[in-house]
Amino acid sequence: MAIFLTASSRILVQGITGSEGLKHTRRMLASGAQVVGGTNPRKAGTTVDVDGTSLPVFATVAEGMAATGADVTVIFVPPAGTKAAVHDAVDAGIPLAVVITEGVPVHDTAEFHAYAESKGTTRIIGPNCPGIISPGASNAGIIPASISGPGRIGLVSKSGTLTYQMMYELRDIGFSTAIGIGGDPVIGTTHIDALQAFQDDPGTDAIVMIGEIGGDAEERAAAYISEHVTKPVVGYVAGFTAPEGKTMGHAGAIVSGSSGTAQAKKEALEAAGVRVGKTPSETARLMREVIAAL
Repeated sequence: MAIFLTASSRILVQGITGSEGLKHTRRMLASGAQVVGGTNPRKAGTTVDVDGTSLPVFATVAEGMAATGADVTVIFVPPAGTKAAVHDAVDAGIPLAVVITEGVPVHDTAEFHAYAESKGTTRIIGPNCPGIISPGASNAGIIPASISGPGRIGLVSKSGTLTYQMMYELRDIGFSTAIGIGGDPVIGTTHIDALQAFQDDPGTDAIVMIGEIGGDAEERAAAYISEHVTKPVVGYVAGFTAPEGKTMGHAGAIVSGSSGTAQAKKEALEAAGVRVGKTPSETARLMREVIAAL
């Protein structure tokens, strides 16, 4: 089993004719994902050849859905056009939109998330994220499919790099689904959304949650785990050595005073029964202990 993305998912790529869109379309197809077309309003009606697979290019997501039955879109549109691309996806009512683009203005992100919520039909992952992979089933985004195979661990992470490392460290056990939710101040799918879905997924036995400094998302996730999650959760919080007041990598990873520190997040998670590693490798070891005990 998997969450949000399955073997039957049919994927559109917004920005398929651009260099990044085309490169990752090739990688998604090679991993076995069902990429069925893409969009570029200026090149609608043409096709893109990807290693022998001819994919149609549509003007809008709605046209692509009508022609191909797509239910997922992956957005590789430059920051200036990202809001319009998300609006296009939401207007079409596509169930899942994965926004890979980084550098999207926060006011644009806040606006398109509010727009999506008002419509109530489209789940957004991102922006500034590596996407989502259900190993052996489908891959929507830029996560390398060769890192890990299918298994029964669920992974939700703010960090793309740490998503890759954790998948590699636990590759012999494998993952039901791994989601990189992004580290911007405003994101769509949250830790809590993923935790709830993994809790409800019969194919997921245990969960790894990776957070980082800044904001209070991890504290809120800890409260949710305490009340609603019965499956074992192992955690890691990046940024113990980050200097106060300095943004570290992600726009949302900034500590002000005592708010948003790695130590505070670690303590909140441990109070909720989450075993928290001091390093990614220790976190993987803790998960191995959890799996061995199941």
